[in-house]
This record gives sequence, C-alpha cells and structure tokens, in this order.
Amino acid sequence: MQERPVSELAEIFEAEPLADDPGGHYNIAPTDEALVVVQRDERRAITTYRWGLVPHWSPDAKIAARTFNARAESIASMPAFRDAFRRKRCLVPVDGFYEWRRHERVRQPYRIFRADGRPLVLAGLWDGWKDPETGEIRRTFTIVTTTPNSVVAELHNRMPVIVPDDAWARWLDPRPADPGELRALLEPTEAVALEVAAVSRLVNDVRNEGPELLRAEDDTAAELSFFP
Repeated sequence: MQERPVSELAEIFEAEPLADDPGGHYNIAPTDEALVVVQRDERRAITTYRWGLVPHWSPDAKIAARTFNARAESIASMPAFRDAFRRKRCLVPVDGFYEWRRHERVRQPYRIFRADGRPLVLAGLWDGWKDPETGEIRRTFTIVTTTPNSVVAELHNRMPVIVPDDAWARWLDPRPADPGELRALLEPTEAVALEVAAVSRLVNDVRNEGPELLRAEDDTAAELSFFP
C-alpha cells in the first residue's frame, strides 16, 4: 500500500518527482502501477513502474505473472533477475504490506508497518522491455524477498527485503557492485521496528480500494493475541 503522495516521497528521498500521483493506494496488486525510486548516474527520481518484472530479452510480457517477487537467495543467478541485480536496482516505498493467517475458515489479512510511522523501503529491481507490436518501452519491477524476521515469521515464511535508510544510496547506485556486498543487504532485519494490525477482509479482493480497508471487522479484535 502506498498512501503518501509523490510530493512527500520526493522530499523523503531527495528525488525528482516524475509522476503525478496523489497516493491513497491501499490494495496494490501485481500488474498494477506503483511508485518506485530509481537512479541513473547522479539523477534520482520517483516514478511509476508496473509490478511484475519483464526482462529486456523476454519475447513477450507473460513472464510478469511469475516475476512480481525475486528470492534473495537466487537473485544473482536467475536469468530473469541477474542483470537487473547488477545495475537496475530500485527502492519501493510503501506504508505497509499485507500478509495473511488462516483462522479456522477465515483468511484474515494483517498489515505490517513501521512503528515510527515512516515509510517502509523495500528492495526492488527494474527493467525496460520493448513491446514488439507497438514499440512501446514498458518499465516494470519486482520486489526482493527473504526469510522473515521475528515479527513476520508469525504470519509467513517470506517477507520483503527492507532497506535501511543508510543503505538507500548503495542499493540505488547503478554502477557495478560487489555481489557479496549487495547480498549482505538482503538479510532479514530486526533494526526497523514493525507493528502488525488486523485489517478488513475486503483486502482479499483486489477490486476493493480505499482507507476503509485498514479498519478490521469487529470479530478480529481478539485475533492479535498471538503476537508478542
């Protein structure tokens, strides 16, 4: 989810705003457009790319259905991601992400977010793909995942990689980098304090949108007891 407008994110990342997006996105799904921070040479910008990476060499865009996440453990060797890992890294600022836990017959969504109210900054990769039919250049991205930290482990066996503030510049730098140094940034972290809150089960349908998605139904209030 991306609540904040481009103008606010541009200040946070000291980036040029190249998108006119007021924010207010509470249910972003793969194939949707989403805000990312990219850097080319010394120019840092915030813009919108489509979620689901299409490598530049792909004959068509169908691969995007399988590339909305990239596992940190294989990112340097997987053909779909290895070139982007070397020189096309991006940041994906979010105000939280959702994970689910089944309670009897109910699939209950939870929002994970920073305790201090700042945006979570996720590690991403991007690429540009030319549509052979139209000639249009389509820019797409994926979110890198890793094993979970102690908070997210209560819900899922994977989590997005959170990039700490002091590593933003290193991750964005398009110059060739030591793969070992980059992989060190992909470990699960406890340094960013996270909170978890139940949200509305309307999140389960990607067609639903709006701030009301953050309000859990009354019958979920007691279900947070399994968190420390």
